[in-house]
Amino acid sequence: MERDTTARPLVDERRWRGANFTAIVGTSAVVAGALLLVAGWYGISGESVVARQLPYLASATVPGAALVVAGAVLLGPVLRGQGEETAAVDRLVELLTEPLPEEPAPSPPATSDESRLLAVPAGTHYHRGSCALVMGKPDAVALDGDAIDERGLQPCPACRPEVSAPTPTAREAPAAPARET
Repeated sequence: MERDTTARPLVDERRWRGANFTAIVGTSAVVAGALLLVAGWYGISGESVVARQLPYLASATVPGAALVVAGAVLLGPVLRGQGEETAAVDRLVELLTEPLPEEPAPSPPATSDESRLLAVPAGTHYHRGSCALVMGKPDAVALDGDAIDERGLQPCPACRPEVSAPTPTAREAPAAPARET
């Protein structure tokens, strides 16, 4: 069985590792910040003089709070699952923007001159050969006046084709007036 080289997993391993690294760093920052907050609180609680509380505040409590905030910022997207969504959206965008294989353009009907009348099989109008509404449609067929009448087609309002009047047949020809001699 041949392996498909174009198929790739939706989750990129490098991004997955990056998301895990972010989660590990964020969790470590929150834990370290919480430990510093506890240590700072413990140090401050044993001192009744404010001047002796400031070193604990500056060295433990403020950095501990900063680490908790930084860890929360790092963990936010991981906890909401945005890392996975971003990777999936990136993959979908990549799939949707892949170049399509080149296909030859459909050829217009054999001739597209002004005198040729065309219609699509399910259409209700007939068109000139140069009408943009039928150009490039491979199923457009050439028509004559009889086919237009049989199908009950109306002229296209965009190109306004004219059907040349059919020549009258012998039975439709008006009788010539009798001449008196």
